[in-house]
Amino acid sequence: MAQISFGPKIGYTTGKLSTDKSDITTSMKSSFLFGAFLRLGGKVYLQPEVNWYTAGGVFKKPTIGSFSPLEDEVNLKSIQIPLYLGYKLLDLKLVQVRAQAGPTASIITNKKINPLLVGQTTTMIKDTDIKDVLWGLQFGAGVDVLMFTLDVQYMFGLNKLIGDIAVDGTTVKFDSRQQGFMVSLGWKIF
Repeated sequence: MAQISFGPKIGYTTGKLSTDKSDITTSMKSSFLFGAFLRLGGKVYLQPEVNWYTAGGVFKKPTIGSFSPLEDEVNLKSIQIPLYLGYKLLDLKLVQVRAQAGPTASIITNKKINPLLVGQTTTMIKDTDIKDVLWGLQFGAGVDVLMFTLDVQYMFGLNKLIGDIAVDGTTVKFDSRQQGFMVSLGWKIF
């Protein structure tokens, strides 16, 4: 028999914008998320969500040759729409243990890049270098106790957030992708 659950959720994310350049380093950024979920099904279920969260990181490029050192802070506000296919591994009356995975789309609603070094007037990354929609995959596990849900998930980007950019007149292949962990707590209203 099909079951329907719906409710709000809040959570904590820690993410990194990776790059394949060995001379450009990035740091992790942590933030909060809030949104809502809908769970449809029984032992096998479908769970679409809509979440709002921030992501980003700090990109650092040391002095190399004629390039000046740069340090940019990238802040992104996003609406994330994951669609999970899940399976209840343990289904007791008051406790359920679940595994789930699925695709996700992140729509970037706000991009902000700040130079961090004293005297730095330009940024290595421009807001036009950042894609507007990111595609990714998420997988993880969850536990339901009474009307509360707790989920832990890993997410990784399928497309590049930042591709090739121009730094000091030279094209740099950035190949930056989003990756990170999410922990969320939800409340099943019904």
